Formats: sequence, structure tokens, C-alpha cells
Amino acid sequence: MQLTDDTIQAQCIRCNATHVLMVNKNDLKRWEHGAVIQDAMPYLTPDERELLISGICGTCFKQLFGEEED
Repeated sequence: MQLTDDTIQAQCIRCNATHVLMVNKNDLKRWEHGAVIQDAMPYLTPDERELLISGICGTCFKQLFGEEED
């Protein structure tokens, strides 16, 4: 994961696709210091948050684990 200004480049560990996310630096620091990611960065989609947490993009996550049920 690479942070430049307010842009993060994160690469999926499964498919190696690089994703660029817009993230506030202070929000990223809050998450890195223990805040729950959905509280620190609620503007990210669930797939974007999963990429930061596990390193797996949404497409690969769905292939591995299926769709989430309501």
C-alpha cells in the first residue's frame, strides 16, 4: 500500500490488480491507530475497505467467498 497526498494505491494479493483509493490522511491514521475502518473511512465502499483490511479486492473476495446474503 502506497500513500501519496490523499491517494492510496493498494494491490490485490490474489489478482495483482492495483486500485487507487481517495483517503483522507487523518482518517487513515485513525484506522492505523485502532479505529474501526467503517467509522474512520465511511466514504469508502465495503469492497474498498476490504482491500485495505485483507489485501483482497472485491471481485476476488466474491470469487473466494461468494456474495453476501441480506
